[in-house]
Amino acid sequence: MSTRKPIESWLTDMDGVLIHEGTPVPGADAFLKGLKDSGKPFLVLTNNSIYTPRDLHARLTRVGLDVPVANIWTSALATAKFLDDQRPGGTAYVIGEAGLTTALHDVGYVLTDSEPDYVVLGETRTYSFEALTKAIRLINDGARFLCTNPDETGPSPQGVLPAAGSVAALITKATGKEPYFIGKPNPLMMRAGLNAIGAHSETSAMIGDRMDTDVLAGLESGMVTYLVLTGLTKVPDIDRYPFRPSHVVASIADLVTEI
Repeated sequence: MSTRKPIESWLTDMDGVLIHEGTPVPGADAFLKGLKDSGKPFLVLTNNSIYTPRDLHARLTRVGLDVPVANIWTSALATAKFLDDQRPGGTAYVIGEAGLTTALHDVGYVLTDSEPDYVVLGETRTYSFEALTKAIRLINDGARFLCTNPDETGPSPQGVLPAAGSVAALITKATGKEPYFIGKPNPLMMRAGLNAIGAHSETSAMIGDRMDTDVLAGLESGMVTYLVLTGLTKVPDIDRYPFRPSHVVASIADLVTEI
């Protein structure tokens, strides 16, 4: 069995790894400090496209976690990067919030409901029936269908919320068109993130709390994977999947000495 190279860069999910229901996971601050002190490239990732990196930086700062804006990578940024590579200066009809619309504006996209190149579905707190109807009609008229992430549900203090993947399924049912999902577990999001910090998969690690997105994305991108048990996946869940993480640890606190 070949020996892996030492880990020179780190990617970590945010919800369930660094914070849980708005509260920092014990050890998260020490892990982030260790990364910054080491000088190793790192990214904090999220499939949630609602917030801009500046918004997320401010939210994390309020709970005592210092993550520079440049070290935050969202599915909205990955979507904008994908569109800029595929069809520079294109047009899109967007269902989403500031994280997504700002990212698309920043790469020069025009947001319109008049014969757009793409319909782009992201997370939002208020999915409008009118907006979904418009998206369905535009896709039926030939617009290409993208979705920022495949997550079917998301967490809230009151319980699960429907997320972009569930709403995408509604649109697919109405149009017969499957979206192309940009966020985890698509390795595209991971590789674009690695490129953004000048890192290489063979010397990088991915930390996450979900087997179906975080661990799978890290695995398919060629990274070492760490599953933490502070989020959605618990030990009995692991064997239900046909793949395994490289390592399973109780929490991010166990990885401070690994940096």
